[in-house]
Amino acid sequence: MLEFKAVVLGREIDLNKTAQHFGINQKFQWEDLLILNETCLARVLNEPEGRSVYVFSFGALVFVNFSELGIVQVVKYIQQIQPEIDINKCFDFADEFTIKISQDKEDVLTNDILSTRLVEPYHGEIIATVLAKSVALERNEVRIDKLLDDAENIVDLLEQGKLNVSDDKLAKIIANIFRYKFNTISYIQMLDKPYITWVNEQAGQLFTRMSALFELDDRYNKIRLKSETLMDITNAFSGLAHSRRGTRLEWAVIVLIGIEIVLSIVISFFGGAH
Repeated sequence: MLEFKAVVLGREIDLNKTAQHFGINQKFQWEDLLILNETCLARVLNEPEGRSVYVFSFGALVFVNFSELGIVQVVKYIQQIQPEIDINKCFDFADEFTIKISQDKEDVLTNDILSTRLVEPYHGEIIATVLAKSVALERNEVRIDKLLDDAENIVDLLEQGKLNVSDDKLAKIIANIFRYKFNTISYIQMLDKPYITWVNEQAGQLFTRMSALFELDDRYNKIRLKSETLMDITNAFSGLAHSRRGTRLEWAVIVLIGIEIVLSIVISFFGGAH
């Protein structure tokens, strides 16, 4: 039996720096997957046998046959490489899955178990990839809900006819939305499939089934629509706020011109009187 547990540590993990610290001399691209095997984990664990870790550049790690204590040990080691990782939030977003050996003729896939007669080499990568994307999506789902709360405050102000939100606050909200969209599409690599799915039909079928099981596409589409709604709200508010500031500027110019005219008349009058 293989037990998988996925966690998400942050926005990004530098695969090359991490690999070097585990004695792996290989150049990794953003879309690559770093696998820490027993030999690598011997640097951290007293008993690394039967364990492995899948490391994804978008900040997710998937542990195989780990206790929570073992997970914390590995995360602490990675934190030495990337100090910005907050170990206290290690288990804020997590998901689990199990491969169970069965004598059934056909594989059975459920929400948290794959029952199979034979563990194939691609099983680990496919399951780890889906779990990693799922927990990373969960983290972004929480973030988008917080952004929606911020946007609701903007809508309340619009309903009250108040447009006095500072440019800094508005820019921060818009920046958070852009960052969220970038994290969702680029960091989580939602539009990408593992390379193994292109060369192994069974791997592709398992990835498709698990993606549907974890509703990756549906969840991605929902948060994409939410982010578009957020942008519509902030763009509308920004347009109204700038329009109002433009109107104020125009009135200020008119007032200044009026003052200048009055002053000219006064000066002319008193000049004529002399």
